[in-house]
Amino acid sequence: MGLDIVQFLENKTILVTGATGFLVKIFVEKLLQIQPNVKKMYVLIRAMDKQAAKQRLHEELIQKKLFDILREEWAENFNSIVEKLSPIPGDVSCENLRVHDFDLRSEMWREIDIIVSSAATTKFDERYDIALAVNTFGAKHVAEFAVRCVNIKMLLHISTAYVCGDMTGIIQEKAFSMGETPNGSRKLDVNEEKLLVEELMNELQERNASEREITIALKNLGLQRARLHGWPNTYTLTKAMGEMIVQHHLKQNIQLAIMRPTIITSTYREPFAGWIEGFPPRTMDSIAILYGRGRLKYFLGNPNTILDMIPADMVVNAMIVAMAVHANQPNSNKIYQVGSSKKHPMSYSDLRRIIVSYFKDSPWIDEDGKPVKVRKPRILGSTASFRKHMRRYILLSKVSSK
Repeated sequence: MGLDIVQFLENKTILVTGATGFLVKIFVEKLLQIQPNVKKMYVLIRAMDKQAAKQRLHEELIQKKLFDILREEWAENFNSIVEKLSPIPGDVSCENLRVHDFDLRSEMWREIDIIVSSAATTKFDERYDIALAVNTFGAKHVAEFAVRCVNIKMLLHISTAYVCGDMTGIIQEKAFSMGETPNGSRKLDVNEEKLLVEELMNELQERNASEREITIALKNLGLQRARLHGWPNTYTLTKAMGEMIVQHHLKQNIQLAIMRPTIITSTYREPFAGWIEGFPPRTMDSIAILYGRGRLKYFLGNPNTILDMIPADMVVNAMIVAMAVHANQPNSNKIYQVGSSKKHPMSYSDLRRIIVSYFKDSPWIDEDGKPVKVRKPRILGSTASFRKHMRRYILLSKVSSK
């Protein structure tokens, strides 16, 4: 990490949203690692009050294994480092980020130099009302909050490479204009999308629909709207609208960098190799874990398909560099698509080969302390092969049940 970047971060006050998410935990640790003299990090956490936010900060960030190296390096001074983290109970889906305390809001508006906007719901089939509230209007609320910050240098908005939807060929690092869609079939109106959700909710409530019926209806609406406009799912649609809306609401004197990572995987090197969140993780790493545990017998998909994956710590490095580069450069708004397939393409068959080789040499150890024996998984590389397999499976199931 270049000295100029480290110097840039010194004495800076940063607001981070989505801090209990996988990527931002690594970002927070990295920032404290390379620049312990950062002035303060406001950490926006969904919680009822300050105490609950503080508890989540400790349980979901500071106490994690992710912070062990920092803990060892600073030893008895570790607490003085993590005290730079100021937990703020709030919610990006609300105006003013649901920071009710006016004095605290005023303090934040005076002190913040940089905002890292990463709060998101990443479920592909999320309820449309929830995805809109967080991924789209959450971006709007963060941008509006940024406008109130008198000393702000820049806003770093974390998006996804898949906002480009069903586009093919070379995808430029180009901003969406308001209402633009991948298939160009019709103009997209963010406020109309919100109105559609409200109308559906009113209709469902009038006929006393159950919570399950409401959830199914809102999930279906999101998927229908996404596919209508050329996105594969609700997540990518609402993240694309988030990009549109954040650019629309920012003042020209606030620098904006949008980061579009591809499939984020476990860490490559920092703070140590292989750190992932949750079990099983909601990353590509889950495929390896399921195979190692003997639960994955088949790979579904074209074996020649390229899986664009990028380790989380590499994304974090790109985030930090983008902050330093653009904070003091007027009119330097930029989009960065962060991936690996150009220089290091990995096919589906490559992934299978690597996983099989790894667990052959280092088998998974089960609860009884015994190595799990696994076979090389078959690839069902087409719809026809999948259907053939399912017909055989159903037939055998019927025979065995007699």
